[in-house]
Amino acid sequence: IVTSYVLSLTPPLPSVFPPVSHRAFLFLNCNFSNYFILLITSSSFSTCVDGQPVKRKKGPAPKMLGNEVCSVCGDKASGFHYNVLSCEGCKGFFRRSVIKSAQYSCKNNGRCEMDMYMRRKCQQCRLRKCREAGMLEQCVLSEEQIRLKKMKKQQEEETARTSTVVTPTPPQEVATLDPQQQEMIEKLVAMQKQCNKRSFLDRPKVTPWPQSQDLQNREVRQQRFAHFTELAIMSVQEIVDFAKQLPGFLELTREDQIALLKTSTIEIMLLETSRRYNPAIDSITFLKDFSYNKEDFAKAGLQFEFINPIFEFSKGMNDLHLDEAEYALLIAINIFSADRPNVQDHDLVERLQQPYVDALRSYIMIKRPNDHLMFPRMLMKLVSLRTLSSVHSEQVFALRLQDKKLPPLLSEIWDVNE
Repeated sequence: IVTSYVLSLTPPLPSVFPPVSHRAFLFLNCNFSNYFILLITSSSFSTCVDGQPVKRKKGPAPKMLGNEVCSVCGDKASGFHYNVLSCEGCKGFFRRSVIKSAQYSCKNNGRCEMDMYMRRKCQQCRLRKCREAGMLEQCVLSEEQIRLKKMKKQQEEETARTSTVVTPTPPQEVATLDPQQQEMIEKLVAMQKQCNKRSFLDRPKVTPWPQSQDLQNREVRQQRFAHFTELAIMSVQEIVDFAKQLPGFLELTREDQIALLKTSTIEIMLLETSRRYNPAIDSITFLKDFSYNKEDFAKAGLQFEFINPIFEFSKGMNDLHLDEAEYALLIAINIFSADRPNVQDHDLVERLQQPYVDALRSYIMIKRPNDHLMFPRMLMKLVSLRTLSSVHSEQVFALRLQDKKLPPLLSEIWDVNE
């Protein structure tokens, strides 16, 4: 399904699918799925009571007593790493494996019992045990993300030191966009408008949002869920259409195209959602007519542990007052992220991303010449999206525990093995 969406020029909106439970997730948005997020087995939903997941309490990790053992190999644990109590060795091993998208093989057909001895003998089983213990790939920051965080911290510290002292500064060189950058930005904005227009024309195909307030009616619950899943499918179609028009995207192998889209769709859905946030009424509007507050999201089956971060992120993006060009450039940068899992040609992806990074930097310097922190602030929002995508994974995993069904396209995008 994903492959056909990548290859087809204008993939059709999937036909009506079988009824599904109202609790099935569906990362709604409309326009806010820019990449297909991998399903990560999260330990947050570790137990069930009456068929419902019991979520681990959030907050700081418990204080170490000194005798804890690693959940992966049994060595002495040094703390909670990537959501799991583990030792420094397994922490470093998991990080290296994720960053390098490492592929290991096991001579024992994946049946090795993991301990302090076997952890050095079988990397495949060690990585499997890391994931089974609950380590989250989304918690691993790439070298670029770490560099951006350090750069932001340094700039904030520098701003704090100089905020009380006004010193004359030499005139700065005026930033300009070269003709190629100007043309690229104009095309990006036009492409986004065209993709949005196609979704708007497909609006009548979406299952209507039920007006009934009866929360116990099964048919009403199914209608709400179908409404949001259909919006999500339309959003996926928009994102794939947009990506295929980006210069260089079709130069990538089919496998790399799918890898980039599959792991970034949910983040772009979040970006697109944030630009539709209305702070006056604390709601999000899709396709110009569909507006939803937090309670509406909950009625469609989402949990507030996921809804609240979406709205907080949207508020933060709204505070930046980005325009269409800045959103389009951020989305293009996000699509061409070379550190995505299963990407093979990292160098080519980085080369394709660089022109969009350069254009965004120049555009910001022209539009906001006095705000030197805006560029790193925007890029840090992309880091925040990685954290949100892990919350999305927990939401999808919770639905799997409850045996909830997603439409086939969304199941494949989010690696839900039914």
